[in-house]
Amino acid sequence: DLPEWLRNASIALGEAKRRGLNQCVVFEPSMAEQSKERARLATELRQALEKDQFLVHYQPVIELATGRVSGAEALLRWHSPTRGMVPPGVFIPVAEESDLILALGDWVLRRATRDIAEQLPRLPEGFDLHVNVSARQLIQSDFPAALQQVLSTSGLPPQHLTLELTESVLIEGDAVTGQRLARIRALGVKIAIDDFGTGYSSLAYLSRLPFDCVKVDQSFVRNLLDSPQNAAIVTAVLNMSQGFGVTVVAEGVETQAAAQRLREMGCASAQGYWFGRPALLQEMDLSVRSLDGDGTGSPPTPPTPSSAPSTQA
Repeated sequence: DLPEWLRNASIALGEAKRRGLNQCVVFEPSMAEQSKERARLATELRQALEKDQFLVHYQPVIELATGRVSGAEALLRWHSPTRGMVPPGVFIPVAEESDLILALGDWVLRRATRDIAEQLPRLPEGFDLHVNVSARQLIQSDFPAALQQVLSTSGLPPQHLTLELTESVLIEGDAVTGQRLARIRALGVKIAIDDFGTGYSSLAYLSRLPFDCVKVDQSFVRNLLDSPQNAAIVTAVLNMSQGFGVTVVAEGVETQAAAQRLREMGCASAQGYWFGRPALLQEMDLSVRSLDGDGTGSPPTPPTPSSAPSTQA
């Protein structure tokens, strides 16, 4: 066994890495219990994969000009027999610390493409499936080939799939990342930059990346009507996207007023609890939403913190 001081130092090092670059962390006793809990979660996650305890829920993406459902984002859900519904914000970080994120990402991609391929005839024309991809998945040299195999197995036409990558994943990548993205797009699959505005990207760098869609982070959308700064940021993203020739999806729309304002600003699409919470595919509301007056777009019951969705894989 390692000396206690060395174990504690290792725990503090792990905490520093989780907090980001250039962090200095002093060990605290509570960190030891947190480390044990993460180890327990990792073990349970492996068992959950083996026992098929995961679900995919879908949150609709709405075309603001018409109110029609244009697609949906696939969101991973874990129903543990002992913990109940475990929030993605709890188990995704644990998965990202190990190779579990690769297995989870592959599972979501296969399940979601199969689901949509099977239901495509009843879904709105041009329905677009959005699936989150982690940095660990993208750096795998065989990922484009594996993606092609997933599409072939599921039968989903590639033009119906959009892969979402966070801004930080794209910016921290290298020339190989750009080449890999180009290979993915060559398959006919689209690329979206998720949580846009939360990273540190430069427009010059973005102009060199192959992408088709920008998803404006919900932190800018939720206070759109009350914050001139957030409104200015959203306007800038819309103008930039128009110049790049890419589409925009606003995340986190929770009020009718926000949906109407985004439509007035020229935003193409949006998603959020006002349009519909994540649900099983067969339970997703496919009706045309009304952005004016009391229509089918009336807001659902606000989510509890434990069921709040994540844009993670």
